[in-house]
Amino acid sequence: MAAVDVPVALLGYGTVGAAVNRLLIENGDEIERATGHRIRVVRALVRDQARERSFPAGDDLLTTDFESICSDPSIALVAEVMGGVEPAADYVLQLLRAGKPVVSANKQLIARRGPEIFRVASEEGVQLRFEASVCAAIPLIKVLRESLVATNVHRVLGIVNGTTNFILTRMEAGVGYGEALAEAQQLGYAETDPTDDVSGADAAAKMAILATVAFGARVGLEDVLYEGIEQVRPEHVEAARELDMTVRLVGAATLADGGFDVRVQPAFVDRRHPLAAVEGAFNAVMLQGDAIREITLEGPGAGGVETASAVVADMVSVVGTAATGFLHNDAAWRTLPRLPPGDLRSRYYVRIEVDDRPGVLAHVAEQLAAQGVSIARLAQRQLPDGASLDLVTHEAPSGRVEAALATVAELAEVKGAPTLMRVISERGV
Repeated sequence: MAAVDVPVALLGYGTVGAAVNRLLIENGDEIERATGHRIRVVRALVRDQARERSFPAGDDLLTTDFESICSDPSIALVAEVMGGVEPAADYVLQLLRAGKPVVSANKQLIARRGPEIFRVASEEGVQLRFEASVCAAIPLIKVLRESLVATNVHRVLGIVNGTTNFILTRMEAGVGYGEALAEAQQLGYAETDPTDDVSGADAAAKMAILATVAFGARVGLEDVLYEGIEQVRPEHVEAARELDMTVRLVGAATLADGGFDVRVQPAFVDRRHPLAAVEGAFNAVMLQGDAIREITLEGPGAGGVETASAVVADMVSVVGTAATGFLHNDAAWRTLPRLPPGDLRSRYYVRIEVDDRPGVLAHVAEQLAAQGVSIARLAQRQLPDGASLDLVTHEAPSGRVEAALATVAELAEVKGAPTLMRVISERGV
C-alpha cells in the first residue's frame, strides 16, 4: 500500500528544528513502516535565511513569511521549536484557529500562556501536543495523558533540570560552583546566560506543566514556589555526604486535601532514594498514584536531538490519531486551590553557624521546640571562628520550621541566617 504523504512545517530552524528535519529524513522509512505515513518538512519559519544551519535545509524550505505556513491548506501540522513566549504564542494561536494541529517544545509558552492555548485548541477540536516541553526525550506527558488517564496521580517528584543536576554532581566531586557552571556551559548543558536554570525558573515551568496534566487542574508558573542552587555551598554538599545524603534540585507536585502544592527547591536526598542515583545531566521523575503505586522514568532531559525525538514522536502521534482528534481536549478539567505553602510537612536539614560557647545548642533547640519542631540528627563541627550545627528535623510543617528559624536567627550567638533544605527520604508509596 502506498504511503500517505504528510507535509509539515516548523516554526524555527535552529538546533532543535534542524534535528527534527534530520530525524524525519534519516528515519523516514522506519516511520513509514510503522505508521503508513511519510512525514516531510516542507517549510520552516526563520528570521535569517542566510544563517548557517547544523543540518542544511532543502531548496525553498526556509521562509520568513508566517502566513505562507498558516494559510497553506496542504500543511497537515506545525511544530513550534522557536522558543520564547512571543511571537510564538501568537503564531500558535493563529495556527490552532486555522485548524492546524500544533506540536510545541516550548516550556515557557505552555507554562505561561497555556490556559489560552489549551482553550483555543479545545474549542477548535485541534490537537495540541507538548511532550518535548518537559524533560526532552522522557515521555512524561504521554504517560500521564494516555497511559495513566484512569489513574489518580497524586504526587510528581523529580529532577527536571539537567544543568543544575550536572553542577551539583560535579560539586559532589569537589569542584566549586563557578567551575562546575563553566564546565556545564562548555559542554553545552548550560546557556551563556544560565539564569533560568540555576534560579530554578526552568524547573518551575516544567513542574507547572506536569502538575497541570497530572492533577487535571490549571497550575501556572505563578503557583510554583521555587528557588535555585546559587546558595548551595561546599559545606552543604559535605554535610549531605556525612549524613549519607546528596544535594539535588528537586521539583515536587503534591495533590492533597482538595488542593495542590508545587515547588522546586534544593533538597537533601537520602542515598537509598531513587533520585539520589541520578547524576550528571540526566533527569528522572517519579509518578505516584492510587492504581500504579510508583513509576519512575529516567533519561536525558536536554539536548537538541533528544528534544527533537520527542517532537517527532508527537508528530507521529498526531498523524496516527488525526481521524479521532484524540487529546484535543484541555488537560485541565477542574479548578483546585493552592494549599497554604506553610502547611507542607517534611523533614528538613538546617545549618546554623554559631559562636563556639556553652549553651548555644540548648538555645537553638528551645526555639525549635517552641514551634513543635524536634531534632532527629545532629552534627557539630568546629569552624575557624566558631562552630556549625547541622540538624535534621523530624517531620514538621514548613511554616513552623521557618518561624522557628526566624527566632533562631535573632539569637546573639547565631551568625547570619540559617540554611533550610527539605529532606527527601521516603518513597511515599
